[in-house]
Amino acid sequence: MASITLEGLKKTYSGDVHAVKGIDLQIEDGEFVVLVGPSGCGKSTLLRMVAGLETITEGTLKIGERVVNKLEPAERDIAMVFQNYALYPHMTVYNNLAYGLKNRGFKKDEIDQRVQVAAKMLEIEEFLERKPRKLSGGQRQRVAMGRALVRDPAAFLFDEPLSNLDAKLRVQMRVEIKQLQRRLKTTSLYVTHDQLEAMTLGDRLVVLNAGQIEQVGTPMEIYARPATMFVAGFIGSPAMNMLPVDYLKTPGANGLLDNLPEGTDTVGIRPDDMHLTPPTAPHLTVDSTLALFEAAGAESHLYVNLAGSDQPTVIRVSGQPPVAEGETLRFYVPRDALHPFNSATGQRTGD
Repeated sequence: MASITLEGLKKTYSGDVHAVKGIDLQIEDGEFVVLVGPSGCGKSTLLRMVAGLETITEGTLKIGERVVNKLEPAERDIAMVFQNYALYPHMTVYNNLAYGLKNRGFKKDEIDQRVQVAAKMLEIEEFLERKPRKLSGGQRQRVAMGRALVRDPAAFLFDEPLSNLDAKLRVQMRVEIKQLQRRLKTTSLYVTHDQLEAMTLGDRLVVLNAGQIEQVGTPMEIYARPATMFVAGFIGSPAMNMLPVDYLKTPGANGLLDNLPEGTDTVGIRPDDMHLTPPTAPHLTVDSTLALFEAAGAESHLYVNLAGSDQPTVIRVSGQPPVAEGETLRFYVPRDALHPFNSATGQRTGD
């Protein structure tokens, strides 16, 4: 196992395309870090730079104490799990698992021992003599993980490994990856665009946008205190509501907006923090019109329009309240649930 250190890492393609714009990040030994962000934000490029599959334009990359900028992928002591499994279709599962070890000169007995241990751990023992075409998507992903596992690397790199699976399998494999990493305590760097996947897997999240880090922290740190409007809108589903302060300066504000940090012109409110019954804590009272009602089983999403705004604001409540589209709806927001931002800079204010 080893730490991974990124110092000023940049990637520029021809045509002056800046995919990664100077990333500084320390991943500790045994830590599970998730790179999350929208398509095109640079997360897969960054992972491939760590793997040695993309050259580094500028900066320093260390795995453990070694600077590995110029080392080939095979020399970096990492193992990568790809989105498309990257299995050899003409080989059995056993040979897919054993292939890398054979190339590295391991003896037959040690190869067999490693393959059997990995197969048992991932519950694919009964598939060892099958070829990949005879396996389901979930079984193929286990084989891809097993091929990484047998190498006993210093670090695992995962490039959106669950994106080809159906929703039920994604949840199952997510749990298995987390349990496996906790058991092995291997340093892991994981890429996904799925914020729920990121929240549930990572010890820490690195939220990327346009080739730069927006925020680094534990999942709950980022959810509870997003540093930018981008992070606030990306982490959490439904996304945080962003409301101009003026929309909330109604008689029901009770003076609670008077002491917002300097520069605040926008307030973020999580849909979960908007209630249909008044809380005991100091709160805003806001009247709106219900534009759309969505029943989603154990919860409902209410899309309301505030006076002077045609942009729907989302309220998430448990159950299915007795409300009708078109009616006036009053909701309540605790004062400590307001997230202050400056729309010009996109930054949280008051920090």
